Amino acid sequence: MERKEPYASQEEFNKRVVHYPDVPPVELWPGVSSHLVSVKNITVSFITMSPNVTTTAHRHEAEQVMIVVDGEIDQIVEGKIYHLKKGDVITLPSNEEHAAYVSDKGCHVIDVFSPPREDLVAKLKEVLEGKT
Repeated sequence: MERKEPYASQEEFNKRVVHYPDVPPVELWPGVSSHLVSVKNITVSFITMSPNVTTTAHRHEAEQVMIVVDGEIDQIVEGKIYHLKKGDVITLPSNEEHAAYVSDKGCHVIDVFSPPREDLVAKLKEVLEGKT
């Protein structure tokens, strides 16, 4: 295929592209770590969860879309269990209480938050500054 457009310069590329595995991981809970990418209106969290981990019930202002990339997880939303596996996507409105039980297989998910999760951005900043 013939390409008609010029390639982005290295400087242009570096302004727009992040190789998320190169972003230092942030511990969200014991056994749960994330590579975070955040911009003005969205935070994206690439999460790895160890087998049999439980997250505590919590809520946040940001709306959340969770995409299960691998493994299985029971997401508890407003007291009901939603069993999720690879390929499933669950949506969580703002301030809806949720928690999780990770299967014995572990789980990889991508969470998308809008507006950005400032608490997660602050944790990443601490890691980048070497405070944790």
